[in-house]
Amino acid sequence: MTLVMGILNVTPDSFSDGGRFSEHDAAIARGLELFAQGAALVDVGGESTRPGAVRVPVDEEIRRVVPVIRALASEGVATSIDTMNAVTARAAVEAGASIVNDVSGGLADPEMAATVAGLDVDFVAMHWRAHSTEMDGRDTYEDVVAEVGRELDARVAALVAAGVPDDRIVLDPGLGFSKVTDSNWPLLARMDEWARGRRVLIGASRKRFLGAAIARPGVDAADPSAREHATTAVTALAAAAGAWGVRVHDAGAAVDAVRVVSAWENAARAQGWDA
Repeated sequence: MTLVMGILNVTPDSFSDGGRFSEHDAAIARGLELFAQGAALVDVGGESTRPGAVRVPVDEEIRRVVPVIRALASEGVATSIDTMNAVTARAAVEAGASIVNDVSGGLADPEMAATVAGLDVDFVAMHWRAHSTEMDGRDTYEDVVAEVGRELDARVAALVAAGVPDDRIVLDPGLGFSKVTDSNWPLLARMDEWARGRRVLIGASRKRFLGAAIARPGVDAADPSAREHATTAVTALAAAAGAWGVRVHDAGAAVDAVRVVSAWENAARAQGWDA
């Protein structure tokens, strides 16, 4: 069954919930809430990657996330660390994180691959072309599925060469990263083509391309919260397509969607039908 990764932004400037959980007590309470809603993992991040966001010093990132991860781990909550920095990744794993989720796939920090190789954790390698201040201008593809597939293949090869076990690598197509609107949909519709049989994490939650799809009179598609139902639809479709995980803001809605897909598929198998 597709696992649900709940998003916990310990930042003042994330695109959807910036500032709501920037204090440690609020972040810990939110992490426990996501866990209670059914999230299998709480993904803790201390640096916004919204379009235009500026980088955060590593010591500040660590200050934001490590106490939260340590507190959640003490309560039995499984966590991942959302970071592009190897030093932060190591500190987070030492505090209790079990997965490193790097939106740059190891490109932003040349020490990341070797660091992860020595940590004995899973590594989510996302497709990435540039930092947040530049990424929208890198939405230039002739065949987005083929190009993302090749670029992810290159990341996998580099990670394996650095000592990361192949079976520890999870791929993320980087929805919204150097992909503003239309470039995202082929990556969802043709997931098998770029995944190459590896585990896949889909992170569509509340992103701009969903707003573009649902835009109509009476809907403020620019409001991230207006994209929640669309997010749940993508969750269901991703689960039906066999995604290993979905990364979402509303863990409860995602868990419901995944369970509905599972019930549907179980009934189809029981009848000898294709789901």
